[in-house]
Amino acid sequence: MIELVFPDGSKREFESGATGRDVAASISKSLEKRSVLVKLDGALLDLDRPLPKGGAFELLTRDSPAALETIRHDASHVMAEAVQELFPGTQVTIGPAIEDGFYYDFARSEPFSLDDLPKIEQRMREIVDRDEKISREVWAREAAIEHFKSIGEDYKAEIVADLPEGDEISVYRQGAWKDLCLGPHLPSTKFVGKAFKLTKLAGAYWRGDHRNAQLQRIYGTAWASDADLEAYLLRIEEAEKRDHRRIGATMDLFHIQEEGKGMIFWHPKGWTLYRTLQNYVRRRMEAEGYVEVKTPQVLDYSLWEQSGHAQKFGANMFVCETDEGEKLALKPMNCPGHLQIFNHGQRSYRELPMRMAEFDGLHRYESSGSLHGLLRVRGLAQDDAHIFCREDQIEAESKAFVELLQVIYRDLDVELDSVKLALRPDLRFGDDEIWTIAEDTLERAANAAGVKVERLENEGAFYGPKLEFHLRDAIGRTWQCGTLQLDYVLPERMDASYIAEDGQKHRPVMLHRAILGSLERFLGVLIEHYSGAFPLWLAPVQVVVATITSDADEYALKAVDVLRKAGLRVESDLRNEKINYKVREHSLAKAPVIAVVGRREAELGQVALRRFGSTGQEVVSLLEAANMLALEAVPPDLAVRATGDQRSPHGVVGAMEAG
Repeated sequence: MIELVFPDGSKREFESGATGRDVAASISKSLEKRSVLVKLDGALLDLDRPLPKGGAFELLTRDSPAALETIRHDASHVMAEAVQELFPGTQVTIGPAIEDGFYYDFARSEPFSLDDLPKIEQRMREIVDRDEKISREVWAREAAIEHFKSIGEDYKAEIVADLPEGDEISVYRQGAWKDLCLGPHLPSTKFVGKAFKLTKLAGAYWRGDHRNAQLQRIYGTAWASDADLEAYLLRIEEAEKRDHRRIGATMDLFHIQEEGKGMIFWHPKGWTLYRTLQNYVRRRMEAEGYVEVKTPQVLDYSLWEQSGHAQKFGANMFVCETDEGEKLALKPMNCPGHLQIFNHGQRSYRELPMRMAEFDGLHRYESSGSLHGLLRVRGLAQDDAHIFCREDQIEAESKAFVELLQVIYRDLDVELDSVKLALRPDLRFGDDEIWTIAEDTLERAANAAGVKVERLENEGAFYGPKLEFHLRDAIGRTWQCGTLQLDYVLPERMDASYIAEDGQKHRPVMLHRAILGSLERFLGVLIEHYSGAFPLWLAPVQVVVATITSDADEYALKAVDVLRKAGLRVESDLRNEKINYKVREHSLAKAPVIAVVGRREAELGQVALRRFGSTGQEVVSLLEAANMLALEAVPPDLAVRATGDQRSPHGVVGAMEAG
């Protein structure tokens, strides 16, 4: 007998070998018809699979949020069956569910085209209508290899052959079609529904290795309802409009070219945006007691071996050798360099916590196929810092970091969506006792800062667990940017120490932390979040002074001078074009304010201000405009100083009089 504990806390016993369907039928026939999956102690199982043990038990219906990933997984199988029916001879390889959808990689001599996708979708609908039963079978290893080879599925045979000895080989039948798969799956294809759409084609290498055969990948999305699918497609349409690469080109912020794959060519406006964000974060960090350092771009490879990065991260490092036989590497992260500064000279407990920051460039090899605008690059910088502290300081320092992150996200008008605690991975340094202490400490610190965490198994760094901070943008997408990692391992490997109150050497604890993460990636997120329409303080160009007629050119240049002396980033447009054309062009470039001047404005000392997104205009004196916009443009962290000399009305008047 097995005992099952239901969500309401009630318990019931069932015969060994009972299935989820048996349990559902014992409750009600209607529940049996609606159930599609079982959750047993948090793990999903097929409805018709014998329950291997007792435990916390839940029946899932198709509309359960936990069933969505399985709907998408089944959709990938339905797509694979449709492809093989329409294009005989095509081999299937791997087809998982992913965030918001699924994909399947196919081996086929002829390329798919976008015109093929509607045909595949139609066949998928037919397979759903067939209501093909999905059932699990366990096969012997050699029998599975022989079977897949016999039907021309060489990739599947290779997967089976490479599975560890002792692993169970499970095959799922879907009508007459079958696939090697761990599962779980829905009872039949009808439960997939028809709220799916195939979205794009891409290339992929077998097992992600560029030395292997190239495959063809078909992506799709699947949802529990047509309404959810429609909402997703609208979100994707909006995301395409906000694509940071398109907006970056329109606003003349940056470009990327073949000779610098994954490296960003920042144009003047883009670099202004970059520095404005960087300087804002720098000021916030300095106010919290961080000191900024700069470490070498290139270090001897032995240092990376000592830290463990070479073993864990070596494939992503740029390595070179000199004529003198030196083996060097471009730094992919700052932590070993910061440890060298900490180790330079004797440290006292009175110096702790030491908060060491650096914005220097990092280089990481990413495959060319994975590069994506600012979001996936090879050259990057981080708002990187490491906090060296005593064990009794960990919780307070972690709490302070979480609070600083919340302030910065608030200033940037992005919402902290969730915080996840990434726990020990299979491949790691340090013993289990240290990992348990580190994981528990991080969770307590997050709770102390008023943040609840979701635990992620096997997702930690090789040297310690980490908190991952996920933000939500204007169209509901989430992005993991901030991170806080607790590390007992690297100080040990790099022999870091300080003199404690007892006069003895002790190991410091190291907190690796970033709020934005990669500045390049975060700017890509911000560009899409704001759709290029940045708040005034962050905008690379804050005001454009545009003339109606050439008679106002001299006054326009005077207005530019006054606005610049008020601390604003200003451009002029004196071209011999109609003002409506100029306004439209600068609106497309997301200029926050356009100051229109003509003969009348010049005579009266005025400007007509047009705000981005507004059809009206506000006519004010040049002095009033300079004062008003200068105050609006103060960065959030400097707002308390907005009435100081630098931004005071007297300063602006003086600038005008001096001009």
